[in-house]
Amino acid sequence: MHTAELLGRIAIDRNVMVGKPVIRGTRLTVERMVGLMGLGMTIEEIVDEYEIEREDLQACLLFAAKSLRDTTFMPLVAEAS
Repeated sequence: MHTAELLGRIAIDRNVMVGKPVIRGTRLTVERMVGLMGLGMTIEEIVDEYEIEREDLQACLLFAAKSLRDTTFMPLVAEAS
């Protein structure tokens, strides 16, 4: 599946989840899906639990990667001096 096709699976609508990016046709946020993977849920577990397709999760990861590309970060915790 091409990049444009994958990204087409993600929707941003201010009337759905306060404008957070979601898997199109759902209220499942990209943030939630990436967070679940980060916490150790497998793709298969997420697909089964939320009744979505593997490509939806690929789209979430691709969207997150593209979103982070031009972002400036600050440390989450202060470094000890």
